[in-house]
Amino acid sequence: MESTIVMINLFGAVALLLFGLAQVKDGVSRAFGARLRTGLATGTRSGLRSFLSGFVATIALQSSTATALMVASFVERELVKPRMAQIVLLGANVGTAVTAWIVATGIAWLSPLVILAGMILHRSGSSSRQGGGTALIGIGLMLLSLHLLSSATEPMRQSPALGAFIALLDNAWPVALAFSAGIAFISSSSLAAVVLILSLASTGILSAGLVIVLVLGANLGGAIPPVIASLAGPAAARRVTLSNLIVRAIGCLIALPLAGYGAELLGTLPLTPAKLPVDAHLGFNLILAALAWPFSRPLSRLMLRLVPDDTQPDSGPRYLDPQELSTPVVALASATREVLGVGDLIERMLLRASSAFESNDLAKLKEIPSLEKRVDSLQQEVKIYLSKLGHGGLSEEDGRRSIVIIDYAINLEHMGDIIEKGLMPQVTKKVSLGLKFSQEGYEELQKLFHLTIDNLRIAQTILVTRDFNLAKQLMEVKVEVRRMEKQSSERHLERLRDGRADSLQTSSLHLDMLRDLKRINAHIVSVAHPILDESGLLIESRLKGAAE
Repeated sequence: MESTIVMINLFGAVALLLFGLAQVKDGVSRAFGARLRTGLATGTRSGLRSFLSGFVATIALQSSTATALMVASFVERELVKPRMAQIVLLGANVGTAVTAWIVATGIAWLSPLVILAGMILHRSGSSSRQGGGTALIGIGLMLLSLHLLSSATEPMRQSPALGAFIALLDNAWPVALAFSAGIAFISSSSLAAVVLILSLASTGILSAGLVIVLVLGANLGGAIPPVIASLAGPAAARRVTLSNLIVRAIGCLIALPLAGYGAELLGTLPLTPAKLPVDAHLGFNLILAALAWPFSRPLSRLMLRLVPDDTQPDSGPRYLDPQELSTPVVALASATREVLGVGDLIERMLLRASSAFESNDLAKLKEIPSLEKRVDSLQQEVKIYLSKLGHGGLSEEDGRRSIVIIDYAINLEHMGDIIEKGLMPQVTKKVSLGLKFSQEGYEELQKLFHLTIDNLRIAQTILVTRDFNLAKQLMEVKVEVRRMEKQSSERHLERLRDGRADSLQTSSLHLDMLRDLKRINAHIVSVAHPILDESGLLIESRLKGAAE
């Protein structure tokens, strides 16, 4: 009976830890999700920035699995290069290890204060503050779970059965590695597995060598859930998660025979024996990052061979199921998913145009016409689908939602037209004629390109979440875009008056690109109008604060 109670306490403490991790992830996603995704997508222009982006994202989300899936989706949409994605995940692995190290510093006594602060924030009106409060509550629950784990494992110190099991694992390190990997896989968290190992190690029943082997298993098992989660995804996403698993597996295979020597080495360092699991976890991931980083490019090429490109799917709609029309809520959700796919196509078009503008490579523009045809076709299919849904009669709320989706689809189609008929010819002219903007003019256009892409990502989030604060933020950005366009035009005219040759050559081109990017942003911002209009914050499509 006593052993049953011990196991219930142990599993309950682990469940609380996993629940706390989930709360942190959800809270951070609600409070900083759009900024985090944008930062991760744009912070990969160099190896060091990629590493730091993965590190910071994982510290914030408390989940390397979430970071892996996020960066895999960016690779799929060509926002992140495959090589940089490998480095991002190296940073994510280190981020998880640092999180475990911080958690083990003996700050469990802070859990009541952190939970109290989280509850106060959670009761505020702001959704971002509520998200921050949820994250704080999750952190408090994680710290509380450490105290419970310590209490639950204390009776195990004298357990003959556990002693025999540990002795068995100590004499069969491959089995111990597989056992620990299974725990990390089942919990979908290497952090949870390492914290459990930490609690067991504090009882003094684990040898130093076995601790290292169990930590290696936790690292290996934690890389499996992202692979499984991406199996149904495109080849680009599968390559990222599989390569991360391969890197960890190779690292574990190399480190397993050296675990005894590693234990001796750590024993000579001024480290606390009770914190050996988190020290070993951090050391392993730092060494693995240093060794794997130089091989990120060859690994990306290898993954291209191991995971071939998918066959091109039909360009028709993927989610518009006629059978769902009898259930408006389901049909509207499917239409939303389809429109989000159209938004992704527009984002790819913008990225192609921006990349061609910056690199003077016309090859990057070749895909834009075919993408525009898909945008036209899909938005038409969405309109037809939702018009059929309206024939059956809709509630007032469903009717409004249907109109919002149709309006967004129409605006996306207008954006596609502007990119194909405006930006694409303009960039082509710049490259084919060898025109060079002034440094100031080039940087102004580049900044507006990047801002437009970021705004589109926020608009995609708003369409799904209908988040008031994000809608207000996007509406305020419209004023910022107008200001940027006006200032850039004025500076350009000043350079013309000064007789700058580079500005004279690109005068009409500069103004035309400014105009088209401004028009695209106007279409993007339209997704925020219904939300702010319902709240009574719009006067002739402007925020009251901006109009007063």
